Amino acid sequence: MSDKLENNPSLHALIPFGVFIGVYLGTGFYLELSGVKMGFYQLPGPVCAAIGVAAAFAFFKGSLEQKFNDFLSGCGDKNIMTMCVIYLLAGAFAVVSKAMGGVDATVNLGLTYIPAQYLAAGIFAMSAFISLAIGTSVGAIVALGPIAVGLAKEGHLSLALVLAALMGGAMFGDNLSIISDTTIASTRTQDVNMQDKFKINLFIALPASLLTLILLLIWGQPTHPTPVQAHSYELIKTLPYIFVLVLALLGVNVFLVLFSGIALSGGIGLFSGHWTWLALGQEVYKGFSSMQEIFLLSLLTGGLAYMVDKEGGVAWIISKIQHCIVGPKSAKLGIAALVSLVDLAVANNTVAIVIVGEISKKISLKFEVDRRESAVILDIFSCIFQGLIPYGAQMLILLSFAKEEVGFLEVLGFLWYQGLLGLFTLVYVFWGGYSRAVLKRLHGK
Repeated sequence: MSDKLENNPSLHALIPFGVFIGVYLGTGFYLELSGVKMGFYQLPGPVCAAIGVAAAFAFFKGSLEQKFNDFLSGCGDKNIMTMCVIYLLAGAFAVVSKAMGGVDATVNLGLTYIPAQYLAAGIFAMSAFISLAIGTSVGAIVALGPIAVGLAKEGHLSLALVLAALMGGAMFGDNLSIISDTTIASTRTQDVNMQDKFKINLFIALPASLLTLILLLIWGQPTHPTPVQAHSYELIKTLPYIFVLVLALLGVNVFLVLFSGIALSGGIGLFSGHWTWLALGQEVYKGFSSMQEIFLLSLLTGGLAYMVDKEGGVAWIISKIQHCIVGPKSAKLGIAALVSLVDLAVANNTVAIVIVGEISKKISLKFEVDRRESAVILDIFSCIFQGLIPYGAQMLILLSFAKEEVGFLEVLGFLWYQGLLGLFTLVYVFWGGYSRAVLKRLHGK
């Protein structure tokens, strides 16, 4: 996709995007108000995107053949295809490692060694590690949710506080993991290396997470401490997650990292007699299939974004935003506002990044924002709001474990990590010279 603003601005060109978001949001609200659980996830995102593509074919001028060629050009963009292949490998690693027993082993390891008085902080730390390792906040919440609720009751802790700690840790990993959908989408749309994005992102997220841990240690003390029972675990089954994290930090190519992680998890499963070669192949394919929705969504939105861009939709947005932008700092705030608003609309942080990624890249180029920073801002703010909204999958699943014992507003008051992450990001943006100094130290420039 072109990096230059060559097309005449056109509000008309944004109609297909409006159709896409309108169908997604309208259907979700209607179902939620009708009492349907997780209403925002009943109509698959790719179907909504396909309706938006159909609107583009209907509203845009030109021959059917030309519009189809434009759509395929967007679908086949190098960044889109790279993102899709990474999705497949990430899905395979997550499913194979979980099926091998890696998630259970990691959870039980943490539960065995966390004293009762540190339970709330421990839940945050375990959730952060699991989400960082498997690349999904939903996966961490599903894995730890029932255990966290049970331990909160046994340890006489505030259930709302423990659930908020679980949510905060899950969003920490979702934001930072190299196999997270949001990381893949933010780095590919901005055309930057994952390792570069990770280093800057960690510089911002680490102090927010440490301060959250301190708050949880202070306010998360149980009223009547009870000992945590030992759980059985196999240490070897936690190795794939550690292995992947180490390789990622060393700067190894992401494709090699994920392929090696799949091989290690599969090898451990074969060695322990957990499965046969045939069963391993089936689990790998299950991993591929688990990414079907985001794979199709990325293809369709890539094609839609190209068509909208060619018709001048992106140029129109930039022409309006630039009236409020006077330099790199305000440009970063503009990118943050864009992805936050879209996430509030579609209730899916990956989808939000995919939708505004190309626009954000153009803003970065025009106002001389380092694209590594724009990738970080996209990922951070999409995860902040995804971890706050009551109709997001994460919050809906989290509250389902509480069985109506606590409500959204009770949990909202303890979502300290999301607030601190936003605060530290704004400090990063506004502190004069801070960004440039950090980038020089991180990259040796």
